[in-house]
Amino acid sequence: MRRAFVLAAVVVLVPALALPAQMPKVKPSKSAKPEALLPLTDRERAQQLLNRFTFGARPGEVEQVLAQGSDNWLNQQLSPSGLKDDVASRRMGDYPVLRMSPDQVVQTFPAQFVVQQIAEGKIPKPGGPQTDPQLASVYEVALWRWQKSLDDKKVDADGTTHMPTPEQQEAQKKADQATAARIAGELFAIDRKQRMADLLSRPVPDRAAFCQYVAGEQKNLLLGEFTPREREFFYAMGATGGSSYRALQEISEAKMLRMVLSERQLQEVMTDFWFNHFNVFGPKDSDQWYTAAYERDAIRPFALGKFRDLLLATAKSPAMMVYLDNYTSIGPNSEANGGKRKDGKRNGRGLNENYAREVMELHTVGVNGGYSQEDVTHLAAILTGWSVDNPNLGSKFVFDPKKHEPGEKQWFGQTIPDDPNNGQQQGIIALTKLAAMPQTAHFLSWKLAQRFVADDPPPALVDRMADTYLKSDGDIKKVLLTLIHSPEFNSRKYFRNKVKTPEEFLASAFRATATDPTNPGQMVQSLRQMGMPLYGKLEPTGYYLTADHWMNTTALIDRLNFAVQLTQGKYGGQKFDSSRLLAVGLMSQPSVGGVKSVNMPAAGPGPRALKVADITTTRGRGPAGLTGMDVALDVLEKTLVGGPVSDKTNALIHQQVAQPAPQVITPSQPDSQPMTATQTPQPQQPLSPPDTLNMLTALVLGSPEFQMR
Repeated sequence: MRRAFVLAAVVVLVPALALPAQMPKVKPSKSAKPEALLPLTDRERAQQLLNRFTFGARPGEVEQVLAQGSDNWLNQQLSPSGLKDDVASRRMGDYPVLRMSPDQVVQTFPAQFVVQQIAEGKIPKPGGPQTDPQLASVYEVALWRWQKSLDDKKVDADGTTHMPTPEQQEAQKKADQATAARIAGELFAIDRKQRMADLLSRPVPDRAAFCQYVAGEQKNLLLGEFTPREREFFYAMGATGGSSYRALQEISEAKMLRMVLSERQLQEVMTDFWFNHFNVFGPKDSDQWYTAAYERDAIRPFALGKFRDLLLATAKSPAMMVYLDNYTSIGPNSEANGGKRKDGKRNGRGLNENYAREVMELHTVGVNGGYSQEDVTHLAAILTGWSVDNPNLGSKFVFDPKKHEPGEKQWFGQTIPDDPNNGQQQGIIALTKLAAMPQTAHFLSWKLAQRFVADDPPPALVDRMADTYLKSDGDIKKVLLTLIHSPEFNSRKYFRNKVKTPEEFLASAFRATATDPTNPGQMVQSLRQMGMPLYGKLEPTGYYLTADHWMNTTALIDRLNFAVQLTQGKYGGQKFDSSRLLAVGLMSQPSVGGVKSVNMPAAGPGPRALKVADITTTRGRGPAGLTGMDVALDVLEKTLVGGPVSDKTNALIHQQVAQPAPQVITPSQPDSQPMTATQTPQPQQPLSPPDTLNMLTALVLGSPEFQMR
């Protein structure tokens, strides 16, 4: 996009954004006089529900919710198991990791250290008569690469090294690329169902070369005809430093597809919210193979249930145990640490307080929840023994009584008894008490209100939600209903006042344009570029969801660049049809723009896309009335944004259409570059009608109004 538009968008958007404090007050006043709030219309309420509890409205979805009744739509979304989700479910079939146990993920995508341990005879290689030949090949290739790396580093007794020179490495690379191209040609010559078996019958070095170096259209065509399982084994054989990262790539792509395609949108939104609340960093150690099961088994089933169940499920998850190191925590006076000692440690082993601190500060009562450092230490002692059997092999959560610190504990002003025969119960008691505390009710209500109402949540609403939480024993669904039926949520003051995060922006762009996401890998890469990699937040805070973290010049440039690439068909091979979007918008909103008639493309010897010129308005064309472009812009704005945009945004869009075609820019470019004497202005080429429509779509997607939900 042109920098003029980028800077103008920043000027329009940023001053309107509130920059609230990140943490709530412990005891907000309940005596404040309630503010008079102007209620939303029925249509606006439908838009509010779709903006907040889906990843964006699809064309015509507001009308569907109105016809169905907003409350009926909401009740269906709150009971997701009753909603058919065939499209998303079918696409999830492409990602086997979603159904694997962690130990199966380890076997399918072995990390480098696993390969090394197998090579050194420390652990057995998956084998036996029932071993999948594709899985066996993964290990054959990985072990061959490991041995080759050792041979290259070998030093003879006389000091001679075997490390190839840069010239030899380059020659070998070219030879491997030629091998890969040759094998690809041979695979194309046979039935596609036989290709993987043929590949597995070849020498290991050939398999390694093919999977690492096949490229371009050959790779795309072959992978397109592999089964999802075959594709994963292909990637595993092509990984040169261990393939465990592929598990995270799979679940990241699946998550993007669910955001865009799932009919169970409220469940997806809440699963995303709670994963962020109970964040784990996927790339950390063995969490690469635990994260898929963590979201599947500890987050998703409890996203609309009781908070206590959600808290306990995350606490017992190996992913959380590894991420916050509780599996390394050992009671100073435990049997595993040699019994009672004055110094409380032996061989450097002792309590690890990471999880005990974060479960109070971030997961339950909040940083101002009234606990002390002593409470952190005592909770860490309570939770000793909560561990993982063998995280390097993807084993399960276990309670190890030998690591548990014996005896009753004084914690948070209470005495927590200890059962010598069931030390795990002490941790369950403590976590249950945390889930029931008023501080937890307030903190969670504040976070939910911040996500769904305003960056600076209205205190009176937070108080009512907290009351519902305490009266319902932490029923998440009932707390949400208190929020949704509140005058604040249904007021104009809190309508379209939340800035989209990168994942919300990206998903909403695909949903609003009714675009089938055929390249989710590209979408995952875009989120990395926008600073929000899925499962990639290092800090346990999770991603902040307020405007001050996501709105700046660089962020808007990234979003505008994405919109241009998508609409121009330059987004990872993703197909985009702006003429179809315009037609859908016209059919779903027949009264927009003063449209009199639409000359739909007639059947003929070849297809013809709908053009701006096909639209006739009630006021005709020309300087005195609306043009076809005016109508198209009006349709796109109401289809993508859900309502009108500001006069300033419209003026900017018209200004851009009068300019040459937009160009992708980078934040490193200066805001203005004066023209030198040796430079001459380039002649402006008028845009063709299809290009105009694509450009209009990109500009609306990049507008300040589309950044809001």
